[in-house]
Amino acid sequence: MTESFATEQRIGAATQVTLHFAIKLDNGDVVDSTFDKQPATFKVGDGNLLPGFEQALYGLKAGDKRNLPILPEQGFGQPNPQNVQVMPRSQFKDMELAEGLLVIFNDAANAELPGMVQSFDDNQVSVDFNHPLAGKTLGFEVEIVAVQAL
Repeated sequence: MTESFATEQRIGAATQVTLHFAIKLDNGDVVDSTFDKQPATFKVGDGNLLPGFEQALYGLKAGDKRNLPILPEQGFGQPNPQNVQVMPRSQFKDMELAEGLLVIFNDAANAELPGMVQSFDDNQVSVDFNHPLAGKTLGFEVEIVAVQAL
């Protein structure tokens, strides 16, 4: 008779994780989810998940299901007032503006930079370039499918 001392692999550094997840707002609205799709797979530390989301998973193993709170400091940070830019209305020619409208700009490196119209008048437009989830506490619902050592 042989005894098995195998322990289940837990999430930590040097692991690959396959999981289902949902990111939810306080009111229950789902921002993103894989529960109705294929599970997501990532290597811890590869940048696919924000560090605060990864840290919340440490110690979990295959089969674990959790609802984890992610504070703004662990998620998308607090809004930065300097990320709200006031631009001349002339930069928005032929655009029908509305508060909450998402506009995409290209930065100096030609990367897309989304911003949300906060307010506007005939002369200027205020655009908020903070991440839409900045300042929000999020619910991170996870179901761990598999954990492998790397």
